[in-house]
Amino acid sequence: MKRILGLDLGTNSIGWALVAQNFEEKQGEILGMGSRIIPMSQDILGEFGKGNSVSQTAERTGFRGTRRLRERHLLRRERLHRILNILGFLPKHYSSQIDFENRLGKFKREMEPKLAFNNKEFIFKKSFEEMLVDFKKCQPQLLEEGKLIPYDWTIYFLRKKALSQKIEKEELAWVILNFNQKRGYYQFRGEEEEENPNKLVEFYSLKIIDIKAEETNKKGETWYSLILENGWVYRRSSKTDLYDWKDKVRDFIVTTDLDEDGSIKRDKEGNEKRSFRAPKEDDWTLIKKKTEQEIDHSSKTVGAYIYDTLLQNPSQKVKGKLVRTIERKFYKEELKAILEKQKAFHPELTDEGLYNECVRELYRNNDAHQWALSKKDFTHLFLEDIIFYQRPLKSQKFNIGKCSLEYRNFRINGERKTKYLNAVPKSNPYYQEFRVWQWMYNLKIYKKEDEVDVTGQFLSNIEDWENLFEFLMRQKEVDHKIILKHLLTSKELKGKALNAETAKYRWNYVYDSVKDESKNIPVMKLVMKSGED
Repeated sequence: MKRILGLDLGTNSIGWALVAQNFEEKQGEILGMGSRIIPMSQDILGEFGKGNSVSQTAERTGFRGTRRLRERHLLRRERLHRILNILGFLPKHYSSQIDFENRLGKFKREMEPKLAFNNKEFIFKKSFEEMLVDFKKCQPQLLEEGKLIPYDWTIYFLRKKALSQKIEKEELAWVILNFNQKRGYYQFRGEEEEENPNKLVEFYSLKIIDIKAEETNKKGETWYSLILENGWVYRRSSKTDLYDWKDKVRDFIVTTDLDEDGSIKRDKEGNEKRSFRAPKEDDWTLIKKKTEQEIDHSSKTVGAYIYDTLLQNPSQKVKGKLVRTIERKFYKEELKAILEKQKAFHPELTDEGLYNECVRELYRNNDAHQWALSKKDFTHLFLEDIIFYQRPLKSQKFNIGKCSLEYRNFRINGERKTKYLNAVPKSNPYYQEFRVWQWMYNLKIYKKEDEVDVTGQFLSNIEDWENLFEFLMRQKEVDHKIILKHLLTSKELKGKALNAETAKYRWNYVYDSVKDESKNIPVMKLVMKSGED
């Protein structure tokens, strides 16, 4: 008797049957059968049917990320409430609905007051009337026939006004809490995008003045050179004709390679190293760079930019249209300018006694942090410690493995114990040097003609090894041609003679087949990058 397991795999179920079968006597029986139903919603089932794999935990992960963002926003708001209450900046109807005794900084249960509204009545009418004066000058038709202007636009008016004039304490509290809601995009921990000196990413809207078709590759794609109005050349391949792009203005994301001194890098022909991307209109990076450039060119803060745009075009939608996602530095610089200006009008913002009281309120049991913040001011407290605070990265030392060779023996209560030491991290410079030396000592050079090991001819003494080590430590990546050309430089060969001599040898490392895109020919290459095995 043979036992056979049969499986019926469906889109959201697995059927099974275990049978015993004697093929000679043509006898058999079913030992067991059943099915396992995989619970899947209709949308996931539809994607699965199309061949798109959907993780069952992806949706939960998305919701968890949303919860974390909300919880951190609420935590920042609670901390701001506690500080603004000590300063006396919160309106009475608003602070009376916040619990400062038990649930520090949180709203009392079943309450969610609006700072700018008291019983549905807008409390900053004076500033609203000042804003209407601007609209009467720029858009008089808006106020005709009983038309109304939203009260919410007052926040943008106050953000602009606060840069040069005094605003009331309650208005400043409204502005500060508004920055807690909209903080900008921040991707890198501990570094800003502009701190990368090697890349410059910019947005350009340029007119295409000429188009030249070049060669066609094996995929049937034609390479085009698009001449832009400023003299730049944008090369791209396309299966469709691009001549209809001529005399049209297109949006580009341009990435320029820079040297350490900030100058533009150049290739062997002396051309500037610059890459182009012409994304679609709804591309996230395009929208971000375009918005940032418009704000930069206006020489205004984000709030002033929004307010002046509304003055010129009141029908402009702000959220999701005028300003979608921009770098955090724009909001940070604006709030810093507002606080520094308002210090001249509100002595509470320069009172050291109030400042130390606020610090003690936030860090009641953390004397070390109290002492560290005592040397700062309210601008630092609002910006760096509350609104734009970014927690440091967690230590990853627990991920470092144990060395299998180095250990220490000791006794605990008479029992002998062995503890293996931590291995060095891959990012450690000592490990990088060790890795390069290990790679060098495993390197072998062979003649292609008779497969004779000729490594000793190239690396015959200590100086040769040291020169090769210094050469490798300066390289980002290497292939066999680069190594052989370096080793053959002692023969003072150049140009075609050097290439011909290089072709006579090979190394012992595994070759990976890749294609030279410029010539469409296969080449053999092994890449050795820093920090990777």
